[in-house]
Amino acid sequence: MTPRRVQDIDYQLLPGTPRATTDIVIERDGSVVVRAPEHYSAEQVDAVVESKRMWIYRNLAEWRDLNATAVTREYVSGETFLYLGRSYRLQLVSGQENDLTLKDGRFCLSRELIETSGIDGAKQAFERFYTVKGLQRFQDRIAYFAPKVGVSPAAVKVKDMGFRWASCSSRGNINFHWKCMMASPKIIDYIVVHELCHFHHRNHSDAYWNEVDKILPDWRERKEWLRVNGAGLDV
Repeated sequence: MTPRRVQDIDYQLLPGTPRATTDIVIERDGSVVVRAPEHYSAEQVDAVVESKRMWIYRNLAEWRDLNATAVTREYVSGETFLYLGRSYRLQLVSGQENDLTLKDGRFCLSRELIETSGIDGAKQAFERFYTVKGLQRFQDRIAYFAPKVGVSPAAVKVKDMGFRWASCSSRGNINFHWKCMMASPKIIDYIVVHELCHFHHRNHSDAYWNEVDKILPDWRERKEWLRVNGAGLDV
């Protein structure tokens, strides 16, 4: 990656590819990464970044909001982790068949996993847990809300979405961040409806929010909760 700067925007330029458009991404660490068509000169890429200045500002502001309430959790007995809006204490368990289970009001994490794979292994266990649970919940909630919105999504996936909670493609696919499963069902429903309404409007215009309002009249409250508390949804 090549570091570049356009006025007050620092960004990393990736090697070009045989693509037709320039892709600008805000990474989870807040860095701006740009991949442009291979025939573009550095000056042409600068011009594209300059033209997207307000979009970059807006998304960096969202990233700062998302990280304003960031937390650091330790993988020791007694630490708390979120699931569907509730806090559950962690208990390290020896001889457990699965890496991570939720039972008797506690997250039970394999002590052997910590000893062999460390913090990275523990984080991956939580990510797998939220991903599996999330796929079923998102499919169920989409089945409930999609007819109300009047759309028919093609496929649903749960994965790491970087700084975004979810996205929908022009092909009708919807992706959700596994971290969504740490939020309450009320907030999860907002994220689901938010994406479904994008099938009608690929923007955040008044017309788009009117669609959201038809389904969730209190969407502003839910949206604000996510903005303020989103960074706390992490392992």
